Amino acid sequence: MKFWSQFYIPTLKESPADAEIASHKLLVRAGLVRKLGGGLYTYMPLGQRVMQKITQICREEMDRAGAIELWMPHLHPAENWQNGPRWSASREIMFRADTAGDGKRLAKEPEFVLGPTHEEIITPLIKTEITSYRDLPKNFYQIATKFRNEIRPRYGLMRAREFVMMDAYSFDANEAGAVRSYEAMKGAYAAFFKRLGVLAIAVEADTGVMGGNYSHEFMVPAEVGDDDIIYCEASGYAANREKATSGIVPKELADAAPSGAIEEFATPGVVTIAALEAAPYGVAADQQFKTLIYIGDGKPFVIVLRGSDELEEAKLGSLGYTLVRPATPEEIEPIMGAKPGSLGAVKGTIKNEAALAGIFADHAIRLIGNGTTGANKDGFHLRNVNVTRDLAITRFGDFRRVRAGEPCPLSGEPLKSRRGIEVGHVFVLGTKYSDKFNAVYTDDQKQTHPMVMGCYGIGISRTMQAIIEQSHDADGIRWPWHAAPFQVIVTLLDPKDEAAAKVTRDLAAAAEQVGADVLVDDRDERPGVKFKDADLIGIPLRLTVGGRGLKEGVVELKWRADKEARKIPLAEAAVLIATEIKRVSASA
Repeated sequence: MKFWSQFYIPTLKESPADAEIASHKLLVRAGLVRKLGGGLYTYMPLGQRVMQKITQICREEMDRAGAIELWMPHLHPAENWQNGPRWSASREIMFRADTAGDGKRLAKEPEFVLGPTHEEIITPLIKTEITSYRDLPKNFYQIATKFRNEIRPRYGLMRAREFVMMDAYSFDANEAGAVRSYEAMKGAYAAFFKRLGVLAIAVEADTGVMGGNYSHEFMVPAEVGDDDIIYCEASGYAANREKATSGIVPKELADAAPSGAIEEFATPGVVTIAALEAAPYGVAADQQFKTLIYIGDGKPFVIVLRGSDELEEAKLGSLGYTLVRPATPEEIEPIMGAKPGSLGAVKGTIKNEAALAGIFADHAIRLIGNGTTGANKDGFHLRNVNVTRDLAITRFGDFRRVRAGEPCPLSGEPLKSRRGIEVGHVFVLGTKYSDKFNAVYTDDQKQTHPMVMGCYGIGISRTMQAIIEQSHDADGIRWPWHAAPFQVIVTLLDPKDEAAAKVTRDLAAAAEQVGADVLVDDRDERPGVKFKDADLIGIPLRLTVGGRGLKEGVVELKWRADKEARKIPLAEAAVLIATEIKRVSASA
């Protein structure tokens, strides 16, 4: 047991000025962390205890799933990253770590970088360590500090420059094995979050710069989340907004026949969807074709959507480009022949169609059938444009942002949306990294093959704050049992009362004997201060000893989630408390 008077829990009455969300405010007010600088935090003793609890549960579930723990350097030779597949895409989020030197200008290229993840380190390592199919599969993990150059760190540990993460890397002989490793990790994640007592939903996710074929995020629902979860309760479908699809285009939809010849009409000054909707034109947004120009790895390409839809840029990753950005007006006009606002993809109207890497259309434009688009002449549009007859589509794909209310792709029921905090991610990477680093194994026929990889991450420090965001009230944190820094607090009302102090120690010992972490509040403070602090730091079970209750032969027992305390006879207190602790510990 720990005694408050001998421990260090620096609670605060007021929230820090820079804290914008409840969990960030409570992290500081409850004495869990202290800010060093933007995105940099010291974990105070209480916060460190929570981190240790989360870390241990994570370690146990990873070990149970067959993963093997190791430790890799945080400082990486930049050469490893330059030789990997994502240097150009990742370097802007990385910290360089050159020697301080004599103050002269740094070299153009860094000698070392601080690792945001470790694919570029683990793959060359395993290349030299594992060469035979007999040594596969293997899954290695670590729980360590990571670094990310957040331009605008905010929300405390949610967007920090330095954070603690569990990262794991699986190596298999084939795709089927990689999927088995992936499913094992997905199951370990579900068990981890369940043991913590936090609701985390596994949602389909975009693979982003990591690449790969399978990906799920684990999202903690919260109003201040950094992403949207699109889900259907009827079917169980769930995906983040970057990956979500809907059944808005029926599978049996037939392509519309042309409604008439294309007509050009003047639209002076009309350069937005809304302007074309307005009088005198009156063209509804869902009957307009929206034409966007992007640059992928230096090559321009076209995306065509309905005017009523928004592009989900993450879905452009399906086109295979490493770096994608919107084209500038200066880049657009020489290719299309017009400025943005008058663009279209009608055959024969594009000034330099040969310069395009492709014209890609969202499936939903088939719902238009015949619509209106830019003429690639400033101040002019075209009507009666038929999708199959008139548009020069290279291929169709899913590029639009799904909205709540659209039909679920599985059940047809309306999709719902809620915000969520990403706390974990699992990927099947395929051979993207093993090909790049030549990480191969030899099979029983002496043939070599690239290892099929997976990568997995849990934000340990982010999970701590996500729990608070999901589980708090007006009085403070409400820790789930297994994540709490202490599970039981015994509040001694009068530290000078020897009889009360003995009862306090006896009850604390009884709680410890059945496995609870116990904090004794022996401070010389008013009862109200002690009760407020206990609620603020969120200890699940509070026992109160002293005052009138002790004279009446009772102690108070109060669960943090309950409004009222209940009195229990002192003679039966140790047994009842042990029973309560065993019950909640078993069910949590």
